[in-house]
Amino acid sequence: MDHMSPRLRAFLSEPIGEKDVAWIAGISRELAINLVTKGFNKAYILLGQFLLMHKNEAEFQKWLICCCGATECEAQESSNCLKEWCSCFL
Repeated sequence: MDHMSPRLRAFLSEPIGEKDVAWIAGISRELAINLVTKGFNKAYILLGQFLLMHKNEAEFQKWLICCCGATECEAQESSNCLKEWCSCFL
């Protein structure tokens, strides 16, 4: 856990519950607004999208960039966050 950002460490410290999508590491304020507009207002909903894509990080990142306006960095960081969460809790 030493290599993790404080935001990622905080996200991984407990179950997802009802956290807003902005809690996910890599999700900027602007990207969170775009996601909420598309119906992804909760972290568990975005996690569901990641799981629907069979935890395929490249596919998820491409979707975040193309459909939600994420930057490459945001897409990488958020897919890594969800992958790490899955490793801890699933």
